[in-house]
Amino acid sequence: MAPTPSSTTSTLTLDINGEKHHLSVDHRTTLLDALRERLGLTGTKKGCDQGQCGACTVLLDRRRVVSCLHLAVAAEGCEITTIEGIADGDDLHPVQQAFLDLDGYQCGYCTPGQVCSAIAVIEEHAAGWPSAATEDVRPESVPPPLTPDEIRERMSGNLCRCGAYVSIVQAVARGARAHEEARTATAEEAAA
Repeated sequence: MAPTPSSTTSTLTLDINGEKHHLSVDHRTTLLDALRERLGLTGTKKGCDQGQCGACTVLLDRRRVVSCLHLAVAAEGCEITTIEGIADGDDLHPVQQAFLDLDGYQCGYCTPGQVCSAIAVIEEHAAGWPSAATEDVRPESVPPPLTPDEIRERMSGNLCRCGAYVSIVQAVARGARAHEEARTATAEEAAA
């Protein structure tokens, strides 16, 4: 007698934007398809479906991932943040506001992935993570300034087919300044 094949589906709970979602998915379902097709969170875009354009970037435990290459079953137990969960109610995240103020988008298709990636870039830089453009990568060195070259290198996994790169770099820089100002204010409040 032949063995019974194992199930090819799993029932899982995904924590997305602070809300629990229970669904049954085929093991091969990508996080992108679960978000868009199963949960109606269409802010995350399907671009190349090969992990090369960054349009599907989301935050997984505050780190950026291209959701077209990440299986939904592998995201269970993680905190998933999509573009729909970035703003605080009606208050835009500083990076979103910078993209809006500085025209860091044209058609807007890549913008959700750009914004999610930019938020992660700012956090990575603040934590001292080097990039390929970082001159001094020794662990004891301080984070380099977030120069346009650093931003371009760190955002290189996100393509903009319209070519809004100059504005995107400016928006990331402004978002980074707002992030640093918020961190400083928090530290001052804690010290007071």
